Amino acid sequence: MTEDDVLRRAFAMPLLNPSFPPGPYRFARREYLVITYRTDPEALRRVVPEPLEWDAPIVKYEFIRMPDSTGFGDYTESGQVIPVRLGTERGGYVHAMFLDDDPPIAAGRELWGFPKKLAQPSLRVERDTLVGTLDYGPVRVATGTMGYKHAVLPDERVTEALAEPGFLLKIIPHVDGTPRVCELVRYGLTDVVVRGGWTGPAALSLTPHALAPLADLPVLEVLGATHLVADLTLALGEVVHDYLA
Repeated sequence: MTEDDVLRRAFAMPLLNPSFPPGPYRFARREYLVITYRTDPEALRRVVPEPLEWDAPIVKYEFIRMPDSTGFGDYTESGQVIPVRLGTERGGYVHAMFLDDDPPIAAGRELWGFPKKLAQPSLRVERDTLVGTLDYGPVRVATGTMGYKHAVLPDERVTEALAEPGFLLKIIPHVDGTPRVCELVRYGLTDVVVRGGWTGPAALSLTPHALAPLADLPVLEVLGATHLVADLTLALGEVVHDYLA
């Protein structure tokens, strides 16, 4: 194989059999349970990287079912997103994310810089309750519940929520262990088709764990919850700050 052949095929690892195909990545019937809560401001200050800023000690805990996605198949993820701003632009900083499928873990980390780790999240309806759980090995580290479809959200509210950009800290080490890439990345969702949005009473419990430290941003007060279903495309990202420049 020539050097030109290597460069032509060098989309992702492994070279001859990548873990995921090139995008774009389309998701059908993507389902969210998002529980918004107030946390300890000192704990939040320790995890949000500059130049991002935050105005209130708020965290959004997400459980997301993705039953139909191009290239990634059927999987579920769960994690924490922190409302932030970059200058005057508001969005969400993805602080932690746990998935049950290898291709989206590899793609998320290699392409965008999503902080993805392997675990066992789930999102399901149990009679009158929407239930989200996250297990790291044998330990239950997160449980979220919401009354099922108690009140309808207007489509424009759902569209507005999904339109906010996300921010990621992409880190790729050099072969000597020093950082070769350390960037703040912005990404967004496009071609959104809203299938429904609801709200209802909610609760969230986080359990301390050494390797899934979600409880380091403790739940002090649940502020609200939303249940969303939409079709959408996950767009590729752009670098908005280079820490090594």
